[in-house]
Amino acid sequence: MLYYLRLIEHEMPKLVAYRKPFVPPSASLPLAVRSISYGGEAHPAAAKRTIVAAVAQLPLKNEAAIHKFKVLAGVRWTPEPPTDSGIASGESGGEHGYFKISCEDFPKAAMNLKWASDTLDRLLAAANDTKESFSDIPIDTRHLEARVRKAKKGGHIYGRQTHRPTLKDFPKEWLPAPKLEAIAEPGASSTLP
Repeated sequence: MLYYLRLIEHEMPKLVAYRKPFVPPSASLPLAVRSISYGGEAHPAAAKRTIVAAVAQLPLKNEAAIHKFKVLAGVRWTPEPPTDSGIASGESGGEHGYFKISCEDFPKAAMNLKWASDTLDRLLAAANDTKESFSDIPIDTRHLEARVRKAKKGGHIYGRQTHRPTLKDFPKEWLPAPKLEAIAEPGASSTLP
């Protein structure tokens, strides 16, 4: 124990020479790469790499390219930053949403990061391609709606619905015509022939 205390006292001050000030990433570095470490232990998820980027900070040409990128990204695009991305919801550059892609198919972490990076590059090239416009295709938000429905604290369990349909939910032309007996006077009796 005394050895470590002496090490801290005499050797640690020498590390000050290697100290660097923190510089926040610039707009030229829009990607955030996330990994999982298990403290040196072998684990299958240790090779997984995730890339998160704000769509506004990606090299897209114009608004049409941004829309096309969102359509091509599909469920990988969200208007809010993913909760596990390390990006706060108030940070600048999030006006067009965020893109997240991850890979854990390969045995090495660098291979997984390379695949995710190459996929992002191919998406950017396709979005900046002006041959075909996706302006008539709306952005699919079903994955966002499903996430909201699922967060209803058990409303999705065992087939239960969070909102039970009522007659107000159906179009009027689908509803049957009201019965005449129900409209008649309550004191009148109906006679059968």
